[in-house]
Amino acid sequence: MKDALRNLTMGELLDDAIARYPDNDAIVYVDRDLRMTYSRFGDVVDRLARGLMALGVRKGEKVAVWATNIPYWVALQFATARIGAVLLTVNTNYKIAELAYLLEQSETENLFLVDGYLDTDYLEIVYNLVPELREQKRGELQSDRFPHLRRVFFMGQEKHRGMYAIPEVMAMAPMTPDADYEARQAELDCHDVVNMQYTSGTTGFPKGVMLTHHNIINNAYWVGTNQRFGNTDRICIPVPLFHCFGCVMGVLGAVNHGATMVVLEKFDPVQVMAAVEQEKCTALYGVPTMFIGVLDHKLFEKFDFSSLRTGIMAGSPCPVHVMRQVIDKMNMREVTICYGLTEASPVITQTLPNDDIRKRTETVGRPMPHIDVKLVDPETGIEVGPGEQGEVCCRGYNVMQGYYNMPEATAKTIRDDGWLHSGDLGVMDEDGYLAITGRYKDMIIRGGENIYPREIEEFLYAMEGIVDIQVAGVPSKKYGEEVGAFVIKKAVSDITAEDIRDYCRGRISRYKIPKHVAFVDSYPMTASGKVQKYKLQEMSVELFPGPDRIRKE
Repeated sequence: MKDALRNLTMGELLDDAIARYPDNDAIVYVDRDLRMTYSRFGDVVDRLARGLMALGVRKGEKVAVWATNIPYWVALQFATARIGAVLLTVNTNYKIAELAYLLEQSETENLFLVDGYLDTDYLEIVYNLVPELREQKRGELQSDRFPHLRRVFFMGQEKHRGMYAIPEVMAMAPMTPDADYEARQAELDCHDVVNMQYTSGTTGFPKGVMLTHHNIINNAYWVGTNQRFGNTDRICIPVPLFHCFGCVMGVLGAVNHGATMVVLEKFDPVQVMAAVEQEKCTALYGVPTMFIGVLDHKLFEKFDFSSLRTGIMAGSPCPVHVMRQVIDKMNMREVTICYGLTEASPVITQTLPNDDIRKRTETVGRPMPHIDVKLVDPETGIEVGPGEQGEVCCRGYNVMQGYYNMPEATAKTIRDDGWLHSGDLGVMDEDGYLAITGRYKDMIIRGGENIYPREIEEFLYAMEGIVDIQVAGVPSKKYGEEVGAFVIKKAVSDITAEDIRDYCRGRISRYKIPKHVAFVDSYPMTASGKVQKYKLQEMSVELFPGPDRIRKE
């Protein structure tokens, strides 16, 4: 019999972990030799939460966090939840226009940030967008462009004009009486919105997905249960915390089971391998490109992966040969595949440790407990049977509350008595195992023939000399679209476009053979690991010039 759903707030979830495992490591950062037990982590969360209350942060206010995976990120996740605020996660790759859009659309009242990431200066961007910060008193901000914005915080020790530093926030904790802090928590409900995440933007403008305590706690619980997590597990988390993979599957998956989070500020193959070896991690999370980066690294053989048992590969389809290497070379014999989307909290289906190798390499598993899944014809909405391709839809506790301030978009996504339409195409077998065949919008239509990129990608992965491949539609005056292959080849390989077409001839249908082939060093990707195929289509106009070329609007 499957377990009942957990009716907890995130604060209650943390209290439960502290009560059961006070001396267990809650969070570890290998690169800065920082570790906190659940008991100590709870103290930090409480001080931060009470400081925010003292500054006037109310229930329901949005608290945006624009930062890499630093320790205070995780503390802020629970501190905001404890006082009924809504954590709004900001993509670390955002530039000025994207941040402005998010602040305006979300009506954010509070913003936490670090100094910057890669070539982007966050401080400069914020001062450009909110020049009033340099002139007005902290806590009394009145921005012309962002009328809802009240407070800006710097996630470090340094002081910046108009911003509160973390030590200042923590120092204000005693100004919130115990009775007020407890009363605030008592008025919270597990069905309150606690998290907003903006969809990655693989198509169109990002939309703010509203998720509740109930949504994400239960999803994380089952993700961990399906990996057989217990309080002795140690989970290496190099994926971004601003994405569901990090803050739900990673953080909440660990806290649900009293496990340890071994967090990396950003993905680096050597740091991942060092963290796994040093902390004897039992699980590792990543998107396929991360695992490829580890497996192909020249120092791979020098590290010990014997402690690994399980983990998750998700975010985009996994090449079969990569999965086999992860199992054989990284000792992740119980590795699982998860499939889902932010709007679904995020996981809809997952493979299990005892699934055979075929199911763990060719499918994304079966529906999670308490989640119904069906496949429908994307044109008619009629449910299709086993073995037939259709759009993946789900219904259950995990479905988002909706998109913030976007009722029309919400209504297009959640339809027919609560069914969430994913936009992904799949096939389900008689046993309920789902295989994702592509995105409905990624489907290539060549002269009336429907072509699914995933099928061609899996076929070409087996070709010698190819490291990775993405297939996308290339605009064509004659056929509407042609098949384009964007290939990352091995450094020592000298394969050509014609070699790839020769490999296909006689083995797949002629209309599926890539007419256009480009060799690239990398793909345009979202920070959560999804290849942005619409950008590949945009690139194709320059990569494949000719009389048959048209721009795809």
